[in-house]
Amino acid sequence: MKILSNSRLAIFLFSSLGIAQNSPTGKIGFTSTKDGNYEVYSMDADGSNPVNLSNNPKTDYAFSWSKDGKKITFYTNRDGNDEIYIMNSDGSEQINVTNHVSSDRIPSFSNDSKKIVFVSDRDNQTGEIYIMDANGKNQLRITENQYFEESPTFSKNGKQLLFTRDIKDPNDSTSVSNGELFLLNLKTRKELRLTNKKGYDSGGTFSPDEKKIAFYGKDEKTGYYDIFIMNPDGSQLENLTNDEPEDYSPAWSPDGKWLAFTRGNSKNYDIWIMNIRSKEMIRLTTQPKRDETPFWSPK
Repeated sequence: MKILSNSRLAIFLFSSLGIAQNSPTGKIGFTSTKDGNYEVYSMDADGSNPVNLSNNPKTDYAFSWSKDGKKITFYTNRDGNDEIYIMNSDGSEQINVTNHVSSDRIPSFSNDSKKIVFVSDRDNQTGEIYIMDANGKNQLRITENQYFEESPTFSKNGKQLLFTRDIKDPNDSTSVSNGELFLLNLKTRKELRLTNKKGYDSGGTFSPDEKKIAFYGKDEKTGYYDIFIMNPDGSQLENLTNDEPEDYSPAWSPDGKWLAFTRGNSKNYDIWIMNIRSKEMIRLTTQPKRDETPFWSPK
């Protein structure tokens, strides 16, 4: 057991107090298998008070809180295929809003909570991006190509989409997946490729002030998945975690000072948070099942 000297103990206590005073507040949603199947949960930002919101024997997987804090969107196979649902933030009134025979997944609200962007294989088996009204009406196909696309999110003004495209040849079974982040202007349909490195990059999300993009990707030197941030044009790429455990699915706190993310290995994944400035990391969940894909409440 390591014993601290009095001076070092004082410094430790002072530092811990500073961390506590600046700790994030609010709620974090996430997906967990702690009840035997994938369910949507919420907890306080310090990891306390976890609550099962979806509470269904089928697979439920969540990604997004509406910006007014009233709704959560998730996808589930409870109807026999993957469908997108919305529910109140307390888990009540769970409603199927896609109602389609194909697979609809990975939904995310627009900043005004009026739209949902998602991925579907209804017109292309590889999966493409669609937008609909939050009530499921006016489902519109956005991308049309041969590539697999996933993890779409809106910019704050709703005029752009950030998403991942796997640019490997879909007709070549020997090629390796190479997910890259793209930014799509919804009016002009012009695309800007933001990443260009080996390995799969995904889970892109804008910071609240839109000055940074966080995502996860494979580090070219270590081969492990880490959390990265960069400028919205793809410049100033920085690896935040840069260590052996695998890190996925970053989510910004409402004030932009923290990132929640999934961290672990093939045996167990947990939810962690990181202070962007100090790089201090705090583990929020500790149970032996899978806790993953965190998403922060806006309030």
